[in-house]
Amino acid sequence: MSDARTGDAVALGAADWLSLAAAPVFAIMALLTAALGGGPADILCSAAQGGFPISGMTMMYGLMSLFHAGPWLKLMSSRKTRVRGAQD
Repeated sequence: MSDARTGDAVALGAADWLSLAAAPVFAIMALLTAALGGGPADILCSAAQGGFPISGMTMMYGLMSLFHAGPWLKLMSSRKTRVRGAQD
């Protein structure tokens, strides 16, 4: 295999792992924002809350975590397929 192909494979592998990092990071940010408060940005979002106990920033981080859950779902699905194939 040429150096260019090896480099491409390494870059794709790194991108796969990086895509798995987004959902947990946003989930942690949502938990920290809920526990510690969102700071000045929550003041801007507080007018639209209507008494909802979850602040605007916490909601945003939670939704971002859900939107970035695709790579995790793909990983879990591929593992189930491999396990089923090994059992057959």
